[in-house]
Amino acid sequence: QVRLVESGGGLVQAGGSLRLSCAASGSIFIPSTMGWYRQGPGKQRELVARVSSEGSTNYADSVKGRFTISRDNAKNTVYLQMNSLKPEDTAVYYCNAVYSWNAYWGQGTQVTVSS
Repeated sequence: QVRLVESGGGLVQAGGSLRLSCAASGSIFIPSTMGWYRQGPGKQRELVARVSSEGSTNYADSVKGRFTISRDNAKNTVYLQMNSLKPEDTAVYYCNAVYSWNAYWGQGTQVTVSS
């Protein structure tokens, strides 16, 4: 069974930075896509960024230029470097990994940005 373990969330002031990590385990295969989604208070879950196994990336318009996604295929780990954080980035951030047979989610990590 695939398991995703996230780390790196926390409380930061506006303008600060955080780095999220998500490690996938339980499969000999690497995910075709790994990414981060977030769900703010009273909002639907939305895509933040994702990266393919070849390194192609997609970002939500709201985070372009501030967030950077990367992955280490040897470690089955995806990272999200978040800079210039804003209060509207406050949310629970979820890691997502897509395999040929299914997609999996992490348990979520809270990111809170104070003004």
